[in-house]
Amino acid sequence: MPNMREIRERIASIQQILKITNAMYLMSSSKLKKARKSLEATEPYFYKLQTTIDSVLEHTPHTRQKFFDRRQDIPSEMRKKGYIVITADKGLCGSYNHNIMKYTEQALADAGNPENCYLFVIGQVGRMYFQRRSAGGNKPSVDGEFLYTTQNPTLYRAGEIADMVVDKFENGELDEIYLIYTDMINSSQQETKTLRLLPFERKHFGKASDGSMKKLPKASFMPSPEEVMGYLIPQYAKGIIYGAMVEAFCCEQQSRMTAMDSATNSAKDMIKDLSLMYNRARQAAITQEITEVVSGANSLDDE
Repeated sequence: MPNMREIRERIASIQQILKITNAMYLMSSSKLKKARKSLEATEPYFYKLQTTIDSVLEHTPHTRQKFFDRRQDIPSEMRKKGYIVITADKGLCGSYNHNIMKYTEQALADAGNPENCYLFVIGQVGRMYFQRRSAGGNKPSVDGEFLYTTQNPTLYRAGEIADMVVDKFENGELDEIYLIYTDMINSSQQETKTLRLLPFERKHFGKASDGSMKKLPKASFMPSPEEVMGYLIPQYAKGIIYGAMVEAFCCEQQSRMTAMDSATNSAKDMIKDLSLMYNRARQAAITQEITEVVSGANSLDDE
C-alpha cells in the first residue's frame, strides 16, 4: 500500500484534473449554445434562397445550368471527386474524430479509383492524419493549401470554401464534390453523413406533393434564368457548407461535453477510492503509533 504522502499527492493531482475537465465541459456547453443560435439566425435566408431556386426551376424546367450538369459522358472510373471532410482541431472529444476518419476511408474505398479523389480537410486532427497517409504513398492526395479551422464557423469562411470548390467544378478540375460531416440527430446520438454538394439534382428542388417535378407556366427572367441561377447556386452552396460546419462543430462540442463529463465522474470516483485508501493508511499509522506507545509503557512497568 502506498504511504499517506503519495496518496495525498495523487489526490491533489486528480483534483487539478477535475477542475480542468469541469471547465472544458462548461466551455463546450457555452460554444454549443452560441453555434446553435448563430445557425438559427441565418437559416431563414438560405431557406428563402432554396425557395427562389425552386421558383426558377418551376418556371423554366428546360433551362440548361452548369451546376446541374452531371457530365455523364465521363466514365465513373475517370470522374474526379473532391471530398470536403470536417474534423476537429483538437482531441478530448471521445470517438468523434475517429468515426469521421474511418467513415472517410470507407467512402474513398467505395469511390473506386483513389487516384482521382482529392481531400479538402477542415480541422487540424483530420488534416494531419490524412497528410501522413498521403506522405506514405497512400492516395488520395490532400490539398496542402486548404487550411481552415473548425472553431467558430462563420459565413465568410464558408463563402471562401464554396467559391473555391465551385471554381474547381466550373473549370473541370472536379466532376463531383461531396461533404463529409457529422450531423446531430439528438443530444445523445450523432451520425456521420455524406452530402453531394455538386452537381445539384433537379429532383431536390421544386417537388410536388407526390414527389414529381412541378412545372408551372414559363416566366421570363432578367437578364436570363442561367444568370440568375449562376448567382443563386453559389450562395446556396455557401449555406449548405455553413450548415454542415455548424452541425459538425455542435457535434464536436457535444462529444467533448460527454467525454469531459465522463472524465469528471471518473475523477470523482478515483478521489473517493483514494480518500478511503488514505483513511485506511492513516488509521493503520495511528494504530501502529498507539501500539508502540503501549509497548513502551509496558516495558517501563516491567522494569
